[in-house]
Amino acid sequence: MALNLILMGLPGAGKGTQAEFIVDKYHMPHISTGDMFRAAISNGTPLGLKAKSFTDKGNLVPDEVTNGIVKQRLAQKDTEPGFLLDGYPRTLDQADALADMTEQLHKPLSAVINIDVDPKILTKRLTARFICKNCGATYNKLYHMPKVDGTCDVCGHHEFYQRDDDKPEAVQNRLKVNVKMNTPLISYYKDRDLLFNVNGDQDIDKVWQDVDKILSSL
Repeated sequence: MALNLILMGLPGAGKGTQAEFIVDKYHMPHISTGDMFRAAISNGTPLGLKAKSFTDKGNLVPDEVTNGIVKQRLAQKDTEPGFLLDGYPRTLDQADALADMTEQLHKPLSAVINIDVDPKILTKRLTARFICKNCGATYNKLYHMPKVDGTCDVCGHHEFYQRDDDKPEAVQNRLKVNVKMNTPLISYYKDRDLLFNVNGDQDIDKVWQDVDKILSSL
């Protein structure tokens, strides 16, 4: 049976890593909104061109266009063994639209996996990131320091910086926006018995074991 999944989690929760593990084991396409938009725009599809007219002006793409692009993507043949949606839906209206399209395509959702980490922990994780000024190599004060203190492993330079959006105030704001967006969706999928919360504040391999256990049981 096909596994049709949504992956949720706040920035820094480790969604990207878990998505790689899921795709690798269960052989399904990882469908992120950004990738879908880029593909639709570069292929010059009517919906892609419509989306481009909004993104070019720095505006949000309206739901009807986003939903149309998602539906076209889910209708493609490579989603028959299942799919992993990431970054969609973002609103309750989009969740309703997704429910309609999965029903029409006979590809009902199997589960929504939410990688759950306390925002305070995520603030620590995200603000710990720093970058080599010369080559852009990324480090983290919590779990990935340069081998030699103050020296980049990749290019040997000694100057580092922190991106503006990794500074505490920006990180807290980003998390607040995402919590506000995710909370109604978590309730929505919980009410439909599709939600599985996974503790993301564990070792990466332990998080994967928990995710894999859920998927194997489906």
